[in-house]
Amino acid sequence: MSNLLEHFYCSYQVTKSPPQKNTYQNTTNMKNIAVIGAGTMGNGIAHTFAQFGYNVQLIDISQASLDRGLATITKNLDRMVAKEKISEDDKNNTLNNITTYTSIKDGVQNTSLVVEAATENVDLKLKIFKDLDEVCAEETILATNTSSISITQIAAATNRPEKVIGMHFMNPVPIMKLVEIIRGYNTSDEVMEFTVDLTKKINKVPVEVNDYPGFVANRILMPMINESIETLYNGVAGVAEIDTVMKLGMAHPMGPLQLADFIGLDVCLSILNVMYDGFKNPKYAPCPLLVNMVMAGKLGVKSGEGFYDYSESRKAEKVAKMFS
Repeated sequence: MSNLLEHFYCSYQVTKSPPQKNTYQNTTNMKNIAVIGAGTMGNGIAHTFAQFGYNVQLIDISQASLDRGLATITKNLDRMVAKEKISEDDKNNTLNNITTYTSIKDGVQNTSLVVEAATENVDLKLKIFKDLDEVCAEETILATNTSSISITQIAAATNRPEKVIGMHFMNPVPIMKLVEIIRGYNTSDEVMEFTVDLTKKINKVPVEVNDYPGFVANRILMPMINESIETLYNGVAGVAEIDTVMKLGMAHPMGPLQLADFIGLDVCLSILNVMYDGFKNPKYAPCPLLVNMVMAGKLGVKSGEGFYDYSESRKAEKVAKMFS
């Protein structure tokens, strides 16, 4: 989400709502889900739940972000219609299942599950979960799409740690099958079973992992990306050469530097910092080149330049001038 949203959470004070009756024992009867954040992950999560018939309440403080999120969902659905994966009616039904809100208090009403998909920032997430705990119904499950931050730490910001869980979706959400399901120290068996069952109902594959920095996906992926950046930084090979070795030699669909651009170099840096802080192991320390690129605003695809130049194409066909 945008800096505007972060600013909002630093100053916004919620009013506690009266308790509402809700239940999460049966995913078949659960149809209302809120998603916090209309960015890349948030709109993908909203798209996926809506496509499977759930009523999605998509929340972002920025109306412009909501508009962009809906435009992205519409574009992705149009692509699916063109490929004959869904019908025009399916597309329209999916869009009709999504309602947008700029107020958290209004957006979380009558929901059994809230999925937070905000920026990978610890302080921001703790503030969001504290606020959600105050305005959500007592039985509402609070899930986070964090890719690295401790579920136990996030849960500690609430008075319902047994109902807080990690649901780490992969990007692009409508396509990628995996969802890492992360149990916090106090997450109940009932909430775990509910979340696993719900994940299956949206045609994803849930994999249960334990609550350690980076979980499984990023604990393995990010050191590989970081080492690829170190390899470039040390002059062993160029951008295209490093990616070609990994694509042709290791059968990766895209090279690690291109993947870093796709993820966002700021996101990669944030995840590495979380793991470095959590493990205190120098192998997770981010490469100085990565740090400098993020400070310079070279974030990858979303900024138009990272290891590749995306000014003319999003296909990583041209190495950035700095590295060519």
